[in-house]
Amino acid sequence: MTSATYFQNELTSKSFQVSLDEFAGPFDLLLSLIAKHKLEVTELALSQVTDDFLKYLRENSTTLHLEEISSFLVVAATLLDLKAARLIPSGEVEDEDDIAMLEARDLLFARLLQYRAYKQVSVVLKDLMEIAPRRWPRSAGFDPDFTSMLPEVVLDLSPARFAAIAVRSLLPREISEISTTHLHAPLVSVAEQIAIVAERLKREKSASFKDLVQDCQSVGYIVARFLAVLELFRQRLVSFEQESPLAPLKLFWEGDLSSSVLIDSEFDETEGESTFSE
Repeated sequence: MTSATYFQNELTSKSFQVSLDEFAGPFDLLLSLIAKHKLEVTELALSQVTDDFLKYLRENSTTLHLEEISSFLVVAATLLDLKAARLIPSGEVEDEDDIAMLEARDLLFARLLQYRAYKQVSVVLKDLMEIAPRRWPRSAGFDPDFTSMLPEVVLDLSPARFAAIAVRSLLPREISEISTTHLHAPLVSVAEQIAIVAERLKREKSASFKDLVQDCQSVGYIVARFLAVLELFRQRLVSFEQESPLAPLKLFWEGDLSSSVLIDSEFDETEGESTFSE
């Protein structure tokens, strides 16, 4: 059994027990040291409190029982590994022992966060237990003045009516259909917009994107034309420049007049080449 496997087995064992009166458990000690340094529960925080953790072990090694010392040593070994990992940069993790050590580290984080949550909840429960003895339930019933105000319960449904309602609730409901007749925006073909942009840039050599979308009828056409520009740029048929952020976008035709544009199947159901000429 490797040391990393031993650490992992120890962290998952039943030795996860602490006493809140003193630092009888490693997790309570860790949280206290992290709180002392005003840190969050992170890998960096654990590496910073490693020395304090080991100092506590040296000072209390004679007063702790063997089982308690073992649980502290398991956590201390993992902390030393975390600190060494921060000091010595490593490449890709391929060794099984290294992978097991990473699993032990993650388990330490999980246990520490779990213990912190339990400890916070225990404080809330303690406050509730202190308040509970000061509360007494009302043993008397409602006053007659209030009970007389309640309306009389009238059941005007017959058993047959109740049965009909129950049957109707169990029947499968019809699937509602949403009509799309109110949608008037036409579908815009990106392939057609690629042809339009390519033809204009071939003819004019350069143009701003604002000029290219001047004749667009709706936002959908503008979006399709922008996708056309991106596709032409991907095929290295156009280039663009922008002097500053949010400045006008200037487009230039980089291909020949006989350059062909590949219409991807993503934009057109008919896959293949489409040649545009003047």
